[in-house]
Amino acid sequence: MNSRTRNFGRADQILGVDGGILTPAKLPPKNLKRWVAQRKAEIIAAVEGGLLTEVEACARYNISREEFETWCRAFQKDGLQGLRARKLARGFSSQSNGADTDALHAATESIPHTGLD
Repeated sequence: MNSRTRNFGRADQILGVDGGILTPAKLPPKNLKRWVAQRKAEIIAAVEGGLLTEVEACARYNISREEFETWCRAFQKDGLQGLRARKLARGFSSQSNGADTDALHAATESIPHTGLD
């Protein structure tokens, strides 16, 4: 067993996305309210490096597996820039086939004008 692994092969330190050493003690706090790209990347690195499992990360940070997987895809595709909230939001809207927008326009057009404005 080397200094990087213990507890059934789990890593006790990995190389973080910023090039520094990431340990369980250096992970973002459990009660985060604001996620920035760097913190999301640290969680991805922790899971990929074996500090946490995906299930542990999702439970610890109260995120869904779908959200975590979205982070992973965005990071793989565009790095830290892909994890920015605006980038993720744009990614979802660009994947839309336009049906949602068409439905929204149709719904607003069918609302009768009351003349109260």
